[in-house]
Amino acid sequence: MNSYMDNLKGFVTDSTTGLVYEAKKDGIVEKVKNLLDSRSQKGIKEYGTTLEDNPDGFYRWVNELQQELLDAALYLEKIKNLR
Repeated sequence: MNSYMDNLKGFVTDSTTGLVYEAKKDGIVEKVKNLLDSRSQKGIKEYGTTLEDNPDGFYRWVNELQQELLDAALYLEKIKNLR
C-alpha cells in the first residue's frame, strides 16, 4: 500500500511497520550497487544472458563460488604482505 509520503522524493514507508521516514543514502552502498550494475552489464554482454536466466546447474555455481573464494584468499594474502 502506497502512502502520500511514498510519492515525495526522499521518503519511504516501512512495509512492516507502516512508519514513514526520510530515506538516506549510504555512499558506500551506492558505490557497491554501481559496481554490481556494471558487472552485470559486462556479464550480459560477454555471456549473452543474465545470471538469473543462466541455466547452469547447482554444482557449476558451487564450483564458481569456490574458485572466486580461492582468488579472494590469494588477494588477502597479497594485501597482508604489502609493506
